[in-house]
Amino acid sequence: MFELQVVSNTPLNAISDPNIVAETFLINIGYIPKGYDPKTASATTIRDSIPYKLFMEYFMGNMSKAWSVEELALLLGTSKPTIYRHINKLKTMDLLESMDVEFDGQIRKGYRIRYGNLQKAWSFTEANIEMAMENYRKTVEHFQELMDKRRNGDE
Repeated sequence: MFELQVVSNTPLNAISDPNIVAETFLINIGYIPKGYDPKTASATTIRDSIPYKLFMEYFMGNMSKAWSVEELALLLGTSKPTIYRHINKLKTMDLLESMDVEFDGQIRKGYRIRYGNLQKAWSFTEANIEMAMENYRKTVEHFQELMDKRRNGDE
């Protein structure tokens, strides 16, 4: 399943602080909900939150490395279900790829930004958006035809 929030936005090219760009971008695409209130006791801002740190410190901070859920849970001091919840959000946006990694002497499934490059990963997201929009267009055309038939008594 592909899922992404699409909102009207302005490119953030004039902003030189990567944290401001990341925070705004992650809220705009729906990874972090607007008005998000971090649930972790030590987190007072979005930048202290598990989803933000997961994305910025681990996935963007070392994009060539694939991280196991167990390793991320340990590093972020949280539960595996919490890590899976945030990983699954990124997976539905088609931004992550999975591969085998070794953790604690065992082979586990690991995750990283697709191709180790957000710009390349985003091309997959855009392709999914184009396909979804095309399908919406076909549905709207079909729906319009059905309603035209109904109004004209051609049912």
